[in-house]
Amino acid sequence: MHGEPNQLKYTDIHNDVVRSIVETGPNYYIALVTAFALTLICFFFPWFYQLYYGIGAAGMNHPSVWGTYLASFIFWIGLSHSGTLLSCVLHITNSSWRKAMYRSAEAMTLFSLVVAAIMVMVHVGRPWFIHWAAPYPNQMEMWPNFRSPLLFDVMAITTYLTGSTIFIYMGSIPDFAAVRDRTRGWRNTMYSLMSLGWRGTDTEWHRLHWAYTFLAVLIIPLAVSVHSIVSWDFAMSIVPALHQTIFAPYFVVGAIYSGTAGIVTVMFVLRKFMDFGQYITELHFDNLGKLLLVLSLLWTYINVVEVFTGFYSGASGETEALNYRLFGFYAPLYWEMITFCAIAPLLCAFKSFRTSFVPMLVLSIAINIGMYTERFLIVATSLSRQYLPDAWGLYVPSAVEISILLGTFALFTTLFLLFVKVFPSVSMYEVKETMESPKKSPPAASEGSPA
Repeated sequence: MHGEPNQLKYTDIHNDVVRSIVETGPNYYIALVTAFALTLICFFFPWFYQLYYGIGAAGMNHPSVWGTYLASFIFWIGLSHSGTLLSCVLHITNSSWRKAMYRSAEAMTLFSLVVAAIMVMVHVGRPWFIHWAAPYPNQMEMWPNFRSPLLFDVMAITTYLTGSTIFIYMGSIPDFAAVRDRTRGWRNTMYSLMSLGWRGTDTEWHRLHWAYTFLAVLIIPLAVSVHSIVSWDFAMSIVPALHQTIFAPYFVVGAIYSGTAGIVTVMFVLRKFMDFGQYITELHFDNLGKLLLVLSLLWTYINVVEVFTGFYSGASGETEALNYRLFGFYAPLYWEMITFCAIAPLLCAFKSFRTSFVPMLVLSIAINIGMYTERFLIVATSLSRQYLPDAWGLYVPSAVEISILLGTFALFTTLFLLFVKVFPSVSMYEVKETMESPKKSPPAASEGSPA
């Protein structure tokens, strides 16, 4: 492993980050072309097929009118939470280990929100009517229902996406200026525009830190409210297994949990393939492992409470829904979720595991597999087991849905690969804040002096 950041010089940080943007090897192009091709083949082509033949191409039916599209929406919204939210919390608490990793974590938030917004359009089946969700003056007098939790989603996600975009862009302005001063040609022109004339004066730094802290304080409650609102899409119904008052904290904890696991995956990729090992060190994986352990315990506690209150209520609808989830058709998926999200993270109690890069990568991927399973089970096991047995059904995703699900990961990867060649993946000026200031060498003694 390379040395810690405080063993580097300021020029080393600039050279490493600018190199990651300017120098592009064949492996990057292979990865980008592969991700883009999979996005077309697995996401856009099946979606166009569904638009042509209708929503019947999906496996959704009566009574299971929700499927993997909605589960994917919840998953990507959840994955988006930890990036900006964790960055804001660590910024306010002045945690120095945040500084080398937060830029990429915030990018994960941004692109996860983009994928989640696209999944809404895939789910509704007729995306050309998506503008009906916006309250704009129209001659047909079609106004959205402001009491609907679906409208809450539109407003909350739009606000969160706007705030996250401003947050990551504002924090990148000094780094854009640093890249501008070290590039030529079209890159120099592009970064000159993106840096907004940044000169690094005391006034500019003061305003940047003030505005950055203000946005951090604003985004924290906004991030919590977004996934709470997503949970109300389900909790405000009277469907067994969905009508749960614990859904808001359940969704928020699950969102931070899956997002933190996503950060571990992204940090491993940057360390391994972008040669940022001297900035993303064992300390980052150690702290993220501790956070994963705490979140897994919280997530497990909420699941135990949900199961206990469901059986303790004695309501036949709730009992049947829980029995179906724990021991019915989807029981293998439920126990896979418990294994990946409740049992496997207990390995993070050991420091030797937390500071091992490959095991942490495997664990982070397993956690997000389990968290997607959780979102799928919320959708699949509720509508198919409501009050009347003669209306029960079974939901199995179609090939189109599975392909689009895989395509969302390819789309996210494509966007992230483009990001690392435009935005500095590591915040140069904040990493330098963790280093010792360069010391001036003592002046040379003049000839004949006592020195």
